[in-house]
Amino acid sequence: MSPRTRLEAAAKEDRQHELVLAAFNQIAARGFEGLRTREVAAEVGLNIATLHYYFPTKEALIRGVVDEAMRRFRSTLEPHGSPADQLRTHLRAVRQLLRTDPKLRAVMGELALRSARDQAIAGILRGTNDAWYKTLRGLLRRAAKAGHLRPDLDTDDVAALIVAALTSMMLPTVSKADRIDQTFRQLERMLGVSGRTGPP
Repeated sequence: MSPRTRLEAAAKEDRQHELVLAAFNQIAARGFEGLRTREVAAEVGLNIATLHYYFPTKEALIRGVVDEAMRRFRSTLEPHGSPADQLRTHLRAVRQLLRTDPKLRAVMGELALRSARDQAIAGILRGTNDAWYKTLRGLLRRAAKAGHLRPDLDTDDVAALIVAALTSMMLPTVSKADRIDQTFRQLERMLGVSGRTGPP
């Protein structure tokens, strides 16, 4: 790839990210029904036709918004330390993220509610939840193999429980700070990773 081509690709990626953030902020502020692609384009200095060069459909833009949310969640995964340390760090970092990023909670809550009536969004969220489930399941299996989890824990079921608990934290009726703290404390107690790294 030539230097010019690399620059053009980087510029396109930067503009796509600006559009995604504009859409993300609109959904957080006004809900999914308040998302206006014309206003998203205008916020970054483009017209609607040019927006379609970066995102041919509204669904593609929504996929970008979900990818941005998942990027924030992926930032909570720490590849260092024992499997129990990684699991504990992930849970605590997600807890902190949910407490300090109300826009993230609002956007994911809006998309979850919309997915009940929109199969395209349901498919996007199903894919991201499946990926998160597989990541957690792998982390749990490594922690179990290292002897950091109770031997009677079913890692498949526990991964499903964690994903269900954490995704419910995005819903407006659940996403209160005390409920978030209660949920994460209980998950850590259940897993036996609340403070120590040795076998339970």
